[in-house]
Amino acid sequence: MQTNQYNSLEDIALRKDELKAQLSDESEKIGTLWRELFVAQKPNSKGELIANLVGNAITAIDAFLLVRKLMNTYGWLFGRRKKK
Repeated sequence: MQTNQYNSLEDIALRKDELKAQLSDESEKIGTLWRELFVAQKPNSKGELIANLVGNAITAIDAFLLVRKLMNTYGWLFGRRKKK
């Protein structure tokens, strides 16, 4: 850690102004990043929309099949009897 030696009140005032400027710059950077994070995205084209729908549908089907397989295999854990 850097230690500063101050010989007068003017040195302290100068350091205070430097720190204020640094804080202001950092605050602006954080504000810019925050705004970029929550800026509305451009609307998707029809092709991208369809691709997203297909991807979501495949994910939903995959999740359904996984749950079905797990319930058939480990249903006894949830009080379900295995079908014979």
